[in-house]
Amino acid sequence: MDKEVQSYFDAVPEDRKPILDRLHALIMDLYPDAEVRMWYRMPTYRARSGWVALANQKHYVSLYTNGAHHIAGFKASHPSIKTGTGCINLKATDPFPVAALKSVVRHAMEHPAPTRKR
Repeated sequence: MDKEVQSYFDAVPEDRKPILDRLHALIMDLYPDAEVRMWYRMPTYRARSGWVALANQKHYVSLYTNGAHHIAGFKASHPSIKTGTGCINLKATDPFPVAALKSVVRHAMEHPAPTRKR
């Protein structure tokens, strides 16, 4: 793992480390050849033509994508989990819906740009 990324992971508080580790493992399981580098001060995973990033926040760990279209299904299926425009914010007390998170990561990696209406 890149030294900067490893330093980031090492600095995460113990209460959020399990979430970060699970998300990292989930992403690497799906895309074992993903390039993992710091981008905008976040560990960012690039594969295919897309990317996702992880961020340690004050009370949660965020999974970032490049748009709301990647997380729309997740938001509908998991309304109790906080989301932003294109990110999912997981607290230690939240469920960890593996299949839904995998779907978000796959969509962000394989369909990075929203489809345009003609």
